Amino acid sequence: MNTKILEKIKSDEILSKIIENFDAEIYLVGGAVRDYLLGKTTNDRDLIVINCDTKSFAQKLAEFFDGVFVPLDEENKIYRVVMKDKINYLDITEPAGGTVENDLSRRDLTINAIALNLKTGEITDTTGGINDLENGIIKSISEKNFVDDPLRILRVYRFEAQTGFKIDENTEKQLKRHIDLISHPAVERINYEIMHLFGGEFAHVALKNMDEAGLLEKIFPVVKELKQVPPNSHHHLRLLEHSIETVRNINEIYKNSEQLIKNHLEKVDFGGYSRLAHLKLAGFLHDIGKFSTWTIEEDTGRHRFIKHDETGSKLVVPILKKLSFSNKQIDYISMMIKNHIYPASLMTSPDVNEKAMMRYVRKMEDNSIDEIVLSKADRLSARGPAITDGMVENNLNSLTRLQNFYLSVKDTLEPLPKLLDGREVMKLLNIKPSPRLGEIMDALHEAQLNGDITTKEHAVEFVKSFS
Repeated sequence: MNTKILEKIKSDEILSKIIENFDAEIYLVGGAVRDYLLGKTTNDRDLIVINCDTKSFAQKLAEFFDGVFVPLDEENKIYRVVMKDKINYLDITEPAGGTVENDLSRRDLTINAIALNLKTGEITDTTGGINDLENGIIKSISEKNFVDDPLRILRVYRFEAQTGFKIDENTEKQLKRHIDLISHPAVERINYEIMHLFGGEFAHVALKNMDEAGLLEKIFPVVKELKQVPPNSHHHLRLLEHSIETVRNINEIYKNSEQLIKNHLEKVDFGGYSRLAHLKLAGFLHDIGKFSTWTIEEDTGRHRFIKHDETGSKLVVPILKKLSFSNKQIDYISMMIKNHIYPASLMTSPDVNEKAMMRYVRKMEDNSIDEIVLSKADRLSARGPAITDGMVENNLNSLTRLQNFYLSVKDTLEPLPKLLDGREVMKLLNIKPSPRLGEIMDALHEAQLNGDITTKEHAVEFVKSFS
């Protein structure tokens, strides 16, 4: 048995217990074998059982581990066992085509078509997957497999983003021949691959190659608009390349950050994926409002994109809804886009002080770090002829100052109290529910953020001034 696999199996509490307590002929296949051969860990383990009732076996596993039995596909006899921690799970099925070898031949990539007999330690590798893993190659098993399940086209780039491996030249040709089929899979499956792609260290590489293959526009039609905005005095890259470079720089900033920042960005607070994955998606989409706000000054030739941040935050909502993102995910990404200029504009103001920085912290709350990272990445990705190295360095240093201020005060912050609700305001001003009420409530909130209003008495005086 491969040494890496042996070490991983021994240290895998779930697989070790299965080996000790179940006598069926069981194979570990797919992503878990790939990850273990790469020395990584995984929470997702795919099992094939031979000459055994798959459903009954899965139910016994669920009972043994005190987990939850979930039928995924009764027709094809695919079942899931979700462990008590709700993080680890097992997918159990019988071999497609009747044998392990036939099952492997129907998979997408050679690196995902390796099986390990849990009892004997014997590895089945009929497609050369181990060799491709060692050489860092992403290679298809059969062009027909892309036609049978077009989602595999996107999965190729997801694995490129996660591993940094090079896509085999013949595989690239196969992908390009079937790009149009990507509209066929369910949007929820596409969403899953998108988020895993943006969670990868090499997401920027995958995005570039997706664009060259013609796939990026199929997933994000707004890319057509991004391609039309050229470099200008502030940007050395076309808007699409700037957006992809922002993704790269977000990842670089994360890698070079102190552990406290890394821990924050690695948190899974919504959507089932890390903040970092969501932030890189926001970085890719942060300038989608530029095309529709783009003007060129006649006298100076300067390119202007007035309020592209606000416009982009609105445009992204239907894009993400169409891709089946949750409301929490959409709210986060929309907020990142709306405020991506805020940290830099705040810190380059000549009269910036602690009160102004506290206002930023209170407004952005748990998203303070995320927005600063996006702002830094945006700055690093825009190096047009009007931008000097000194300007970039000063901007980055000021953003680091804001970051350090946030870290110094975050543990002492308490939520802003709700001094007046809508009903109280309507009674004070003798008005009914209306857009004006919303404006007054927003103004009251802004005054609280500024620290100008701290008591209910002050709030009442402030609201009465609107009469």
